[in-house]
Amino acid sequence: MTPDIAPIPHLNLPHPERGDLKLTQVLFALSDPERLAIVRQLASGTLDMAQCHLSDASTPKSTKSHLMKVLREAGIIRNAASGRGRRLTLRRQDLDARFPGLLACVLASGLVDTADGAP
Repeated sequence: MTPDIAPIPHLNLPHPERGDLKLTQVLFALSDPERLAIVRQLASGTLDMAQCHLSDASTPKSTKSHLMKVLREAGIIRNAASGRGRRLTLRRQDLDARFPGLLACVLASGLVDTADGAP
């Protein structure tokens, strides 16, 4: 007789509620060039996590995961299970409601910062 195998539950990551978003955490998350590049990619629409690319293709998967975690914990993105992968969306409505104009200003800035500090 084989033991029953319980199904693996979906990994539901915690996301802050709209009212719990903190400006200091949002600004910190947007201060990193790689995280900012991810936000700019998501401004065009929802992406699978595997489709989000970093400026350095040799960046370890663990680093990419950490970048996503910082953005999620700041309330900038939603990271949800989608089949065997993860689906990323920009929390534009929540950010606009909590900090009107901030995201639009950041996205319109046109700054393309790099990790070495050069514009």
